[in-house]
Amino acid sequence: MIVRVVIAVVVLALAVVTWRAASHGHDLTARVAATVPKVERAVGLSFKRPPKVEVRSKDQVRAFLERQFDDPRQARELAGTAAAFKLLGLIPDSLDLRKESENLLTEQIAGFYDPKTKVLYVIEGETDDMLDQVVPHELVHALQDQYVNLDSIENAEGDDDRLLAAQAVFEGQAVYEQLVIMTGNAAFAARLPEMWDRLRETIRDNRSSMPEFAKAPPIIQEVTIFPYLSGLEFIKRYEDHFPKKVPYADLPTSTQQVLSEGAYFGQTRAAPLRVTLPKPSSGVVRYENTLGEFQTRVYLNEQLNDQNAAIRGAAGWAGDRYQVLDVPGGTAMIWVSVWDNTIDAAQFADLLSQTADHRFGASTAHKTWTRGTRTVTITPVEVQGRPAVLYVDTPRPTSRALVDTTALAAAPER
Repeated sequence: MIVRVVIAVVVLALAVVTWRAASHGHDLTARVAATVPKVERAVGLSFKRPPKVEVRSKDQVRAFLERQFDDPRQARELAGTAAAFKLLGLIPDSLDLRKESENLLTEQIAGFYDPKTKVLYVIEGETDDMLDQVVPHELVHALQDQYVNLDSIENAEGDDDRLLAAQAVFEGQAVYEQLVIMTGNAAFAARLPEMWDRLRETIRDNRSSMPEFAKAPPIIQEVTIFPYLSGLEFIKRYEDHFPKKVPYADLPTSTQQVLSEGAYFGQTRAAPLRVTLPKPSSGVVRYENTLGEFQTRVYLNEQLNDQNAAIRGAAGWAGDRYQVLDVPGGTAMIWVSVWDNTIDAAQFADLLSQTADHRFGASTAHKTWTRGTRTVTITPVEVQGRPAVLYVDTPRPTSRALVDTTALAAAPER
């Protein structure tokens, strides 16, 4: 589950901005009117209709978020993701993911554009300095929504990796054009490579003033940051390759395409494989989704505390799929990842085994781990001739194989 309630300005992302535009006073209508032509010039598109802008209090934002999370689809996504992340050790068993998400968003949101109501909401009491950042950023989202259906994209289910890649385009472009407007030109873009360490350091420095973000598990922090920072880098690459164009009709289909220049802009684009899991031999599928290269990288780094190994281990990702199952004795998880070649698959299997050693204790066979009431197995397999890795986590009473590996399938995304 990617946080998909709104396309929002998040304070932690905006904290990295070191430039400030001149204050325009508290007349929001005048501020928006003055910013609209700047956004149109920066993006290269015109508004088809005037954007609507309204002010909301923090309490109203909280109530809005609660209504969003009450939606059955959102509840299903939260429950499924929480179960998967807990089985992978990415979040504590005691964590209430809904409450965590509500608290984090309430703390972070300084303004947001809601694709359902087509309204740009600004949070009551924000300073001129913050409005100088919020208004252009959210106007970019309002403009995007007039050329591509943001609501449809945000509400797609079953492929969080693809959704996160799309969010990187929309948030990355909003940050990019926001900076263009605030600085008066695109010269800042040439400095992006030297900015990343400083950007992340600024985020770390600001955690003390963002208690909800500071205490969130790393997977939540990283997924929150990704669309802004990695999206900004992607948009810079897109601008270099296709000046004055927008990527709305050709969105990246995986976080791999956002992270790697060659995966999207290379002579042959690295299309992710759609992995299909057969009906399990036991139990009922509760939830199904895709982690993708980025979240796989975060998982490895979280367990091994080795960023270089995590990046290396996830780099050969070609596709994956996981299921959370209700089985006799509790909850189980099946995760199948497909890799570019046998070397990449073997490297990932080794690192994945190290994560199991870290969580469950060393395994002499390096294939099966048992601790308490749970058993984990990691097995090299093939999916239609492609090298793959099968990860299965079951409660101990469940001893039968849950997946027929001969029935696994993988085909290029369309």
